[in-house]
Amino acid sequence: MSRLRCAILDDYFNLALDVADWPKLSDRVDVSVFSHPFASEQAAASALTDFEIICAMRERTAFPKSLFDRLPKLKLLLTSGMRNAAIDIEAAKARGIAIGGTQNSRDPTAPLAMGLILELTRGIGRENARMHAGESWQTFAGVEIEGLTLGIVGLGKLGSKMAGIAKAFGMNVIAWSPNLTPETCAAAGVGYASKEELFAKADIVTIHVVLSERSRGLVSRGDLARMKPTAFLVNTARGPIVDEQALLEVLQQRKIAGAGLDVFSVEPLPVDHPFRKLDNVVLTPHLGYATTDGLRIHYGQMVEAIDAFTKGGELPRKLA
Repeated sequence: MSRLRCAILDDYFNLALDVADWPKLSDRVDVSVFSHPFASEQAAASALTDFEIICAMRERTAFPKSLFDRLPKLKLLLTSGMRNAAIDIEAAKARGIAIGGTQNSRDPTAPLAMGLILELTRGIGRENARMHAGESWQTFAGVEIEGLTLGIVGLGKLGSKMAGIAKAFGMNVIAWSPNLTPETCAAAGVGYASKEELFAKADIVTIHVVLSERSRGLVSRGDLARMKPTAFLVNTARGPIVDEQALLEVLQQRKIAGAGLDVFSVEPLPVDHPFRKLDNVVLTPHLGYATTDGLRIHYGQMVEAIDAFTKGGELPRKLA
């Protein structure tokens, strides 16, 4: 096989080459790293047109049919994770492009969600910044989360992990999702609630469902309107699951106490986005999965997949 070109996309941390054994492929593959997002599909097509292999990081770069049509040499597309809503799987299959994913031994998103909850209720980050800036002593009186009710939207692997963490902090936990049953909640040791009850009763709502056409806009304007004025919303799942315009409005009008957001409908979040101007919002740049440990696993498994592919073998983890 002639030498192939591999593009590693969206390596915002400049870690990809350091955390996996890419030299293992050096006799067959030339690797290029792209550390910044493409400004448009046209920019992506122009940059990637000569690559046979592409390694994508989550949904940072979308791969619709129109982009596949502009990448005539592409033979293998790898993505971190075992699902990627930004890839048109059927279009890739029609073009004969192999698609593989990676698995992670654990998921750090639930601890990040708890970190956002602690920042919203205790102001650790903002008070740290004030202390370093040489400003006056205490200005922020926090909220105790012990005894508060956490409403979890989605009680799958991540939601169940979040429930366990919350209970360790002494919180009461209720849950809802479209297919959730009281029996499943009972097995997880949490209370079952209807969607209306969850948004009306919870002191903090945290979202842990997968983005799909069914879940897009799942948290609606009406749901946000049911929340207490003292309540917080935390989203570490995907931005489009929440009606973002409605959330912006309730935050601007202070109809809820605040929000902790790690995900957004458009990423990276534009520098002029109104969320950046609100003092009742804690923002993080999609850090949920982004740990050195996790990236080591993702990139290591990508090397493994490319090694198998270039030797004529099967992909260890196929998506299509």
